[in-house]
Amino acid sequence: MTGLPRLYPIVDAAFFSSTEELVGAAKQLVDSGCALLQYRNKSGTSRAMLDQAFELKGHHGSALRLIMNDRADLCLAAEFDGVHVGQDDLSPQSVRKIIGPDRWLGVSTHNPEQLRGADSTTADYLAIGPVFATTSKEKPDPAVGLEGVRRARVLTRKPLVAIGGITRANAASVIEAGADSIAVISDLLRDPRKSAEEFLRILG
Repeated sequence: MTGLPRLYPIVDAAFFSSTEELVGAAKQLVDSGCALLQYRNKSGTSRAMLDQAFELKGHHGSALRLIMNDRADLCLAAEFDGVHVGQDDLSPQSVRKIIGPDRWLGVSTHNPEQLRGADSTTADYLAIGPVFATTSKEKPDPAVGLEGVRRARVLTRKPLVAIGGITRANAASVIEAGADSIAVISDLLRDPRKSAEEFLRILG
């Protein structure tokens, strides 16, 4: 079973004005003790995404497990450690054929039906959300709340990542509801190292 760290930071290119800023934030997260990071870029060209991915890999490759959002092809090209896909991306089965058996595969789900479907695939971990209202995604799915996390926990034995609107104020309650890990974007943007250190203290 995939051993996920409690804190699953997502570095979203939409919140940074340059590659240097993005890589700098990632460095702060690594310095805080984060062991895993997902790189997300929903609007960049493939070339720009690959350039940023190479920068992340070059600076942090040995100290960090790097997950590519959506793009299995760029995961391979940048030699990342895994890929995370949503419901509108390539199917988990197709992604697995591309990345092989050794890289991690994560799948986002938003309701019990999707979670059951993803649970039957070779995904290494599943994500459930948004748990709370979120501002980091356009047209988000309805919030599932802590009850949605509890329901998801019953439906899978795979590691469970909760995502969406999770902050230092509510992180502990999400773990108590059954999540193995919490994915965070917005509440890590300001002073990433200090914010991550506080999350890690809260999560134990």
